[in-house]
Amino acid sequence: MKAFGQAGAGLFEAPGAIEREVRPHYRVEVIGHLDPVTETYYAISIERKLKHPAVVAISNAARERLFAASPRRQR
Repeated sequence: MKAFGQAGAGLFEAPGAIEREVRPHYRVEVIGHLDPVTETYYAISIERKLKHPAVVAISNAARERLFAASPRRQR
C-alpha cells in the first residue's frame, strides 16, 4: 500500500505520531485525519500462572480495565 501511495496510485494510513517521518520518507502528503482508532491485543499463555512481572502487570491492568468497563454479572 505504501508503494502505491508513494507512486500516486493509492493511499495508506499511518499513525499521526509518525507523520513527520512518513511524509518525507515516502514523499506523500496528508489528505485527512480519522477519529481515534483503538487496537485490541490478546495475550495467550500455556502456563496456568503468569510469572514474568511485566506480563503480570499488563494482565492485571487489562483485567481491571475490562471489568471496570462492563457491568458485573450476577452469580
